Amino acid sequence: MNQLKVIELDEGWLFMQRGIMKLKRLLEGLPESNFSSEEYMMLYTTIYNMCTQKPPHDYSQQLYEKYREAFEEYINSTVLPSLREKHDEFMLRELVQRWANHKVMVRWLSRFFHYLDRYFISRRSLPALNEVGLKCFRDLVYQELKGKMKEAVIALIDQEREGEQIDRALLKNVLDIFVEIGMGEMDHYINDFEEDMLKDSGDYYSRKASNWIVEDSCPAYMLKAEECLKRERDRVSHYLHSSSEEKLVEKVQNELLVVYSTQLLEKEHSGCHALLQDDKVEDLSRIYRLFCKITKGLEPVANIFKKHVTSEGTALVQQAEDAATNKAENGTSSQEQVFVRKVIELHDKYMTYVNDCFANHTLFHKAIKEAFEVFCNKTVSGCSSAELLASFCDNILKKGGSEKLSDEAIEDTLDKVVKLLAYISDKDMFAEFYRKKLSRRLLFDKSANDDHERVILTKLKQQCGGQFTSKMEGMVTDLTLAKENQNHFEDYLSKNPNASPGIDFSVNVLTTGFWPTYKSSDLSLPAEMVKCIEVFKEFYETKTKHRKLTWIYSLGTCNINGKFEQKTIELILGTYQAAALLLFNSTDRLSYSEMKIQLNLADEDLTRVLQSLSCGKYKILIKDPISKIVSHNDWFAYNTKFTDRMRRIRIPLPPVDERKKVVEDVDKDRRYAIDASIVRIMKSRKVLGHQQLVMECVEQLSRMFKPDFKAIKKRIEDLITRDYLERDKENPNLFKYLA
Repeated sequence: MNQLKVIELDEGWLFMQRGIMKLKRLLEGLPESNFSSEEYMMLYTTIYNMCTQKPPHDYSQQLYEKYREAFEEYINSTVLPSLREKHDEFMLRELVQRWANHKVMVRWLSRFFHYLDRYFISRRSLPALNEVGLKCFRDLVYQELKGKMKEAVIALIDQEREGEQIDRALLKNVLDIFVEIGMGEMDHYINDFEEDMLKDSGDYYSRKASNWIVEDSCPAYMLKAEECLKRERDRVSHYLHSSSEEKLVEKVQNELLVVYSTQLLEKEHSGCHALLQDDKVEDLSRIYRLFCKITKGLEPVANIFKKHVTSEGTALVQQAEDAATNKAENGTSSQEQVFVRKVIELHDKYMTYVNDCFANHTLFHKAIKEAFEVFCNKTVSGCSSAELLASFCDNILKKGGSEKLSDEAIEDTLDKVVKLLAYISDKDMFAEFYRKKLSRRLLFDKSANDDHERVILTKLKQQCGGQFTSKMEGMVTDLTLAKENQNHFEDYLSKNPNASPGIDFSVNVLTTGFWPTYKSSDLSLPAEMVKCIEVFKEFYETKTKHRKLTWIYSLGTCNINGKFEQKTIELILGTYQAAALLLFNSTDRLSYSEMKIQLNLADEDLTRVLQSLSCGKYKILIKDPISKIVSHNDWFAYNTKFTDRMRRIRIPLPPVDERKKVVEDVDKDRRYAIDASIVRIMKSRKVLGHQQLVMECVEQLSRMFKPDFKAIKKRIEDLITRDYLERDKENPNLFKYLA
């Protein structure tokens, strides 16, 4: 064509139609050769020329309209008839093919008409050619068929759910149409397909769940639910749009798990409780995996877990109570050791569940804590758990304890005991019992291993703070210093032979503040012992003038030789016992009252001493009259006929119930602690209401013990009388701090 000759619209369009016809034949798969570059250039140039001619021959507007008409004509004449005669999967296949062809046609025609895009469209702000082409398909084909498309796709998805094989690639292509037709927006996919697909999925799983919940056990149901969720995720990765995953999973979870959660978890013979009972670790892990994805889904699981652990622990308490009631001659201590050991095992077991089945989730840590707090604060055969734990530690740490464990096992067990301590509200009670027992281990050389003593103190310090262990650490240090002091004393004696008391004698000098309070008595000592004390005093004064020594005879031990007719036996005794026996060196027979005067001992102490020497296993003294109980009218004589197969025997004193003393000491300390806490709070707040003061006080002290509200009230009254606080004149429930 000659460039200068004007191309009329009809003439130019006729030429273009030939090209469009060829394109249609190619798309329909009819015999036709591909466009050569010359043909392509001719078509492009025709449009270019028709758009660049001078008015009135600039046909840009008309060509823009004809471009759209070309699509409409092709869709109405060819595409829609071919789609209308097909149904279901065949219709979908045809649709996918037609959509692919349509996109090819848009690509080619928009190239031929490219000049319109570049100038005419951009100047007039009209929709681009590509968009016009796609809109034609959307308005004519998609709008008519979208309902059928959706129904056919959902039907195929349901077939697949029922285990049939379907063409996933076909579904992927159909769903891509829903996405692509939105031209960058997802609303067609969401409104025309996803909403109904989600509703159908919900209905499908609702039907399934209503049957499974009746027929299946909880583990079997969970397996099915997990498998279904896996398949739905799989479905998304193969053909649904990725944005559907969260909504679909939530829908399925809702129908399978949320709706039936209570029924499922509480199923009589297979629910969560039964799974815990039978240690079904895998099933419990599956419950966790499924319910952790649901908002607040784990709360009922954690509640069942807490109830289960509480009942297991309470059963242990009951067992220990029953064992104590039926206790035989062997006493209760072994039963109590067994109880603590079982509580440790229970804690190990359920902490493993928390780690392995429940992924260390805080809800389950909280459940264990609350469960253990319930039964760890019950008393077992009259003993608090604080005392039981202290005794348990004592048994592990002292020489000849019933636990024969390796060093590693001992450290591990101590670690577990300290963890249990976290659940006990009376930590101060444990500290006091522990300190009492530690003092006995240290003073009577009963501790099996110094390192273990230090290890547990370190663990207690980490768990409860430095204040908790400061006295105990002081005791351990004190004893090391006492040993050094004894070495110095021995050096002193070797350098001053005249000062020697003539018998072996060792002294532990201790700091009053660290150790439990012991009763000191004014015992009249035998001359040999008096000499020892004088010698030590002289030595001690060479070291310091500022310290006063208080002698605690009740903690002393003596080795004395008992000369009997058959043989001499070495007797290991307490200082009181030794002093009592030495009286018989100068006389054969003494009455109770004579001994009381000569020894200057209180009745309770003397009774215990005479009980041990005349009524127990070793009758060193003969009591007149013979009976099991010492009375103030008794007479005592030295038993020269006594013998024993051993050459050396230890004669213990009857045990004293120290519990009462410990409880009294703790109560006293608590009064001070409450006072200090109230003063601290009031000092910083100046004015505070009663309720608020009590709450803050409980909060401050709860790390060591749970203060009783009545006790706090009593301490407040006491502080008012001591002018630390005063009540407000107008409001008696308001307190003021008095500086």
